[in-house]
Amino acid sequence: MGTGFHSELSGRENIYLNGAILGMRRSEIESKFDEIVAFAEVEKFIDTPVKHYSSGMYLRLAFAVAAHLEPEVLLVDEVLAVGDAQFQKKCLGKMHDVAGQGRTVLLVSHNMAAIAALCQKTLLLRAGQVAAFGPTESVIERYAAEELPTLPWNCHDGGIGKAMGEREYSA
Repeated sequence: MGTGFHSELSGRENIYLNGAILGMRRSEIESKFDEIVAFAEVEKFIDTPVKHYSSGMYLRLAFAVAAHLEPEVLLVDEVLAVGDAQFQKKCLGKMHDVAGQGRTVLLVSHNMAAIAALCQKTLLLRAGQVAAFGPTESVIERYAAEELPTLPWNCHDGGIGKAMGEREYSA
């Protein structure tokens, strides 16, 4: 996200630049401009160079441009790692809308809740190799089983074991 943004240009100028790089016509950008700015929640800073934006503001603007592009395939890489909970929810909603229109959303994330909410099929990679592919629930279960540490103490009291998915661990 944000590839094609120029740090010296304002948010407004970067919307036009990035939209053009991503294949949008000027008239299309103009018709979606207000919606993009509102989605990104950067109205007060739209004429400020993006080099002065926080990483969250930068990412919100980049996602807003890409999400309003109406691509056949929307590739989203860890967009939910930055930004507040409200914006993350808005991103999930937009990705769900895109998928609901019959377009493909390729979500790259470690956020299992987001993957579970959005994806019907999931691909798990380990060292660049396919470790699992299939229904999201089963791939998430495999990921969790491989990622959760073996704990050297007994957690039957509902402490950390409960927080880690209702599994019980004992040494």
